[in-house]
Amino acid sequence: MPRNARWLMFSPFLLRGSALARNMLIACLCFLATPALAGQTKNVVLIVCDGLRWQEVFGGADPLLLEEAARSGWTSAPELRRKFGGTDALARRQLLFPFLWGTLAKQGQLFGNQREGSAARVTNPMWFSYPGYNEMASGIADPAIDSNGYGPNPNVTVFEWLNGLPSFHGQVEIFGTWGAFHRIFNGARSSLPIRAGATVVDTKDQSPRGRLLSELYETSTKLEDDNATDAMLRIALKEHLQTHKPRVLFVGYGDVDLWQHMGRYDAFLETAHTFDQFVADLWRQMQALPAYRGKTTFIVTADHGRGGGADWRDHGVKQPGSDQIFIGVLGPDTRPLGERHQVPEVLQSQIAATVAAFLGENFASFKPGAGKPLTDVLH
Repeated sequence: MPRNARWLMFSPFLLRGSALARNMLIACLCFLATPALAGQTKNVVLIVCDGLRWQEVFGGADPLLLEEAARSGWTSAPELRRKFGGTDALARRQLLFPFLWGTLAKQGQLFGNQREGSAARVTNPMWFSYPGYNEMASGIADPAIDSNGYGPNPNVTVFEWLNGLPSFHGQVEIFGTWGAFHRIFNGARSSLPIRAGATVVDTKDQSPRGRLLSELYETSTKLEDDNATDAMLRIALKEHLQTHKPRVLFVGYGDVDLWQHMGRYDAFLETAHTFDQFVADLWRQMQALPAYRGKTTFIVTADHGRGGGADWRDHGVKQPGSDQIFIGVLGPDTRPLGERHQVPEVLQSQIAATVAAFLGENFASFKPGAGKPLTDVLH
């Protein structure tokens, strides 16, 4: 039972008050008793691949889009077919995402295959990035956040809240390729260490590797604004974990979304495949470190989906289906049920409370309106 609910058991008001008062307090007790796990998980990593479609996650490369990409002349048709083609969806998705399907889906759980009765969706009405990151991190859909240029997030995220608890203070960190994460996680108010956009590269690092990464960032052509590449983020994070051991970590990759907006399905496939490799690499690195081995849970998801058919390049309310995402969970407290079929719908707004629940904390005690934890993944 949550610590802040125990007093209700002995409340004189409950014992001697009216039936209405008793019912109200009992309802309150049930609400506060939101599942919080006291399991093996001591560290949680939320990993987001911006704009990755559930269609590719569960079906691999779309055969029609694959042929369209082959005809574009950017990448030769035989090369694309060799890398990502296949006779059926199961073969294609294994080629595109070997870690998701070879490790996460075997040892954890994966939601979002609508073709198999497993839907995962956002609840915000915008269906693009800032609203999605806010929803997954704060547990609520805020209709006031209606653009990616929105200012500092007024909503306290689960990361900020955890960092304010004595047991997690100074052990929560944010990494991402998109500079907007400074606003999304409200660095000025939250005091969270945020390495995002231009600050992915630590300019204070004067080691040979640090100077090389800085030079690569400064001399590389940016796909958008000050975004770092996924590869730069991966190197910076890999180095950081050698000397820092955060217990709660957010990691946001963005290349996949940018290439889709540019209509480059071939480059999208390459970066989606590389994203899978980066997640695998991070999992192996953390499992090799005593601070993380056997006590770390990964949550892998997307901030939004995309349209289908000819609308695969874009997302938002004008591209139906952009509210559909996927959610994968891998860790010592999650039963290995694999790809979920015929299960109730799961929501992006549930991710924040799930992060907290894995760590034995009840996010609803701070934010009653947040989505409830994903109980299926809490063993």
